[in-house]
Formats: sequence, C-alpha cells, structure tokens
Amino acid sequence: MAQASTDALPWQERSEPVSLSPGGGTPRTPSGWTAAPPRDPGAASPAAISLARDLGLSITVADILHRAGRGADETTRRFLDPRLSHLTPPEAMADREVSAERIARAVRARERIAIFGDYDCDGITATAVLTGILRALGAEVVPLLATRTEGSYGLSMRALARISAARPSLLITCDCGSSDHERLAAARMQGIDCIVIDHHLVPDEPLPAIAFLNPHRAECGFPYKGLASCGLALSVGAAVRKKLGVPLDLRPFLDLVAIGTIADVAPLDGDNRALVRAGLVVLQGGARPGLRALAGIANMDFSRGLSAEDVAFRIAPRLNAPGRLGEPDVSLELLLAQNAISASALAASIEQAQMQRRAIQEEMLTVAFAEIERNGYGRDAGIVLAQPGWHPGVVGIVAGRIASRLGKPTVVIALEGASGRGSVRGPAGARLYDALVSCRHELVGFGGHQAAAGVEVRADKVGALREAWCSAWTSLGAPPAVLEIEATVRLDDRDDPGAVVADLERLEPCGEGNRAASVMLADVRIGTAKAVKGHLKLEIALQGREISAFGLDLGDLATRLAGTRASLVGRLRRDTWRGGNAVELRIERVSPCG
Repeated sequence: MAQASTDALPWQERSEPVSLSPGGGTPRTPSGWTAAPPRDPGAASPAAISLARDLGLSITVADILHRAGRGADETTRRFLDPRLSHLTPPEAMADREVSAERIARAVRARERIAIFGDYDCDGITATAVLTGILRALGAEVVPLLATRTEGSYGLSMRALARISAARPSLLITCDCGSSDHERLAAARMQGIDCIVIDHHLVPDEPLPAIAFLNPHRAECGFPYKGLASCGLALSVGAAVRKKLGVPLDLRPFLDLVAIGTIADVAPLDGDNRALVRAGLVVLQGGARPGLRALAGIANMDFSRGLSAEDVAFRIAPRLNAPGRLGEPDVSLELLLAQNAISASALAASIEQAQMQRRAIQEEMLTVAFAEIERNGYGRDAGIVLAQPGWHPGVVGIVAGRIASRLGKPTVVIALEGASGRGSVRGPAGARLYDALVSCRHELVGFGGHQAAAGVEVRADKVGALREAWCSAWTSLGAPPAVLEIEATVRLDDRDDPGAVVADLERLEPCGEGNRAASVMLADVRIGTAKAVKGHLKLEIALQGREISAFGLDLGDLATRLAGTRASLVGRLRRDTWRGGNAVELRIERVSPCG
C-alpha cells in the first residue's frame, strides 16, 4: 500500500463541537475551563530583560526566546528575520543537476512533459509550481493529479493510463513516486523518461527513474531534510531556469510553496521558515487570481495580514476538499487560473465541496460518537470504527477528531462491500506505525508513519482488528496523556500589548517545529462577558487599556466570569475586527482567581 497522506493531521483544522460526550450522555464542561489555576511561568529573568535590550524586543517576547534557549546571536537574528538569501545552497541535492538537464532538453525540443501530482495540498501546489515555472520557460506541459477513485495514493496503473493517453516523452511526479516502482517501470517500457520529486519514505530498492529527488535518500548531501514536495519543485524549477539561462522571477510562486508546506505539516524551521515567511507576503499581496477569489468566498481579508494558522485552517482545507470527495482537478485549475472570471467560478465550486465535506464529516462524527458510547469503546486502549457508506475521503479527519477528543489511537474505516479503506490517527506521541505492524495479520495492507497512516482491511476482519489494535496499545503502553495547555510566558507588566503582538509576529510562521507561544494574563479583571453564537467574548482592563478576549465554544462560561478576576492563557494577536493597534487574546484556557 502506498504512503499515507498527512494532509489531515488533527491540528490542521479546528475541532468543531460534537454534542455527545465520550463517557456518557451528559454535556461536558467546556474544554478550556479549569478550576485549577494554570501554571504561572513566572516573571522574566534578568537574562531575558538583557536579551530584550540586545534584540530591541518587548520583554515578553524576549522571555519566550530566552526560555527556548536562544541568545543574542546570529542564529536568533536569522530566526527573527529569515530571508531567501539564507536558503541552503542546493547543489548537493542528489539528482537535481540530472533532472534539470533532462527537463531543459525537453523544453528546448518542445517535448510534451506530463507533471503528475498527488491529490493532497502538497501534491497540488507542487504540480502548480512546476507547471507554472515550466510554462513560463516555454515548455509544453500537461498537469495531472491522482484521484481517490483510481487506486488511492500516488501513481496507480489507472493513473498511468491517463498519463500515457497524453503521449508525453517525460513524466515528472510530484509528492509521489517513491514507492511506485512497478508503474515507473511500465512508463519506461512505453518510452517515457521519469523524474520523481518526493519527500516520503525512501524504499530500499532503486527506482526505475532517470532522477529521484528526495532529501531523505541516504546519498543526498543536501543538509536540510524538511522540504515538502512543493519546495523541492521550486528548487527543480530554479535549476531548469539556470540551465536555460532565462531570467525568470520565481518569487511569485512562493505563495504556493507556503500553502503546500504548511498544509503538509512540514517543519517550519530552516529553509521552510524562510520560504513560508516570504510566501505569506506574496499570498498577502493577492496577485494570484485563484487564491484571491478563494479568499473572497471564504471572507478572508489578506490585507489585514496572514499567518500559518490562517493557511492551515482556512485555505488548505478548501483546496483539499475536492480531492477528498472525488476529483481534485478544480483546485489545480484554481491555482493556475489566469483571470478573475474563471477563478471566481472555480472558487465557488471549491467552496461548495468544502461545505459538502463538512456536512459529511459532521454526520460521520455523530454516528461515530454514538457507536463509541453505545459499545463502551471509550474505555478501550484504542478505537476501531467501521461503517458501510462512510466517505473514504473524510475518514482521516474523523479519526483525527476522535483521537483528539478522546486521547485514543483511532482507526476509522469506510467499508465498501467486502473490504474497506481507513485512516489511522492518534494523540501526540502515539507510535501508530509500530502498532500497525503488530496488527498486520488482520490487515490486507497498511502504510504511513508514526504520526499518520492508512489501512486496508476485509470487512469480516474488523472485529479481529479491533481486538489486535487494543492489544497492541496494551503492549506498547498508552500514548502520553495530552497535557493541559500551559503558558509559554507571562505578559510582562512593562510591555505595551500592541508592541508584544508586533514582536510575536516576528516569530511567525508558527506550526510544526515552531509552536506558537501561549501568553498568560495573570489575575486580570473581567469587565463584560458575553456569549456570542456559543463563543465567549470578554472585555479585560489591562495596563490602562481595554483588550478583548475570545474563546471558541466557551460561551457557557460567560455567566461565571462577568465581573470576576481570572487568569487566562491564549494566543495574543491583532484584533482585526477593531483594527488599528487593538489587541485580542484567543483563549485556550481560563480559570477563576480568588
């Protein structure tokens, strides 16, 4: 079975409320409320205050850096101000030169080039990046994407038949191909040269391709291993540009690199940090008609600034939605759209798919939690759920929601006839692949890694898989308990909150490998507290100014908090509703004082 996609890991979309509780029929206390006060990280140390002076930062943000082990050195200055000029020189990347030479030869000879990408956001953006660059360099390009209906992930035989029908002499795979030996060999037999661009697990057997770009290859000397396929595609495009001697500006493609990198949960450090920071600036400029149209239909205002969180929660899920439900081509067409009219129509189609995906997801979650309660699965070491009629493109999100909600490694399977395909998700630290290895005798096949995986199982083996799955976690030991959200740092009384927010933005992009800081507002006076459409809205008097605080799905706490004192932990950010230098706290945890 092919490598499992990681485009639906639990952090990528906000967990929406489910009315059922896992242990019984009564509603639960809102997850952000705790009677116990959160751990106070304490005041900034003299060393943090000195660091603030040296770097010209607020004490609060300097304290974050100090607690992370950073000092006033060049590494920290580059972290705060990542630049494209800081990117690792690419010459040591295995097969980069070979691939550039072959692609450049195809461009010069007007050969037809097929670019085939996986159907998740990284595959789609990588395909769009390479298609856009090669077309700008004068190439004849046919972009194609994998679909869930023709063999799951990667380059299936049915996908190869579509590629062959386009009659290319060169095939470039994006975000797939590392495990597709049989199909690549079949393409070579048809006279098609193959180049593989991928960042998934590297097989032991050599690929039947003229070039294989994957930083995880043992012989690859490129030191930065975190690039997603979209970043690799950009690097290949740059190499081809150099071969052809064309002065093409590649910066307009950085918006796509930022989206694909964030959506694939690639580490936001090193080269990725520079690429994504620059890409968010390009995205904010709104030059790409498709993304501008998507922002409009999603009620996003790029001019107010963008974070990696905005991409992960609002842009990437929409681009992924068509591929989850069937054909991903509309998302690729949107990214390649050249005018606002066609882009608007494509964006509307994507939004419709997103709404349909949400409806399917909520229905599946309701059925899933009902089954968990009815059968007492919440008491088991792990959870296995399977239903005929469940959508195979949504099982990953549902598994992630259940794993996040219950803290249990979860397998969710969509059955069709005598077999089914499913997704595996777990809480942080769960060794999913190890557990699947011990369950392999109950599976037709499985693939993936410790953080996310996919399975294929016979319908009559679901019960046996459930037993084996629970036994595996009894042997391996339960995953580490999900820790309460604790504050990274306390908001320093000497800092202007607006200045702190401006400095926090210098820590962006935040996400995998660079967790966003949680700031504590200790023992503050709550002015007004309102429930707004189920959410909590607070007004807080702080250092002579009033700031607002917002708690997702915490509206039930409004009557408890009005006129009291409380400690709040959350994300401090600009209040885009009020504008100017207004500040808002996105609440993660709240507890009463006194």
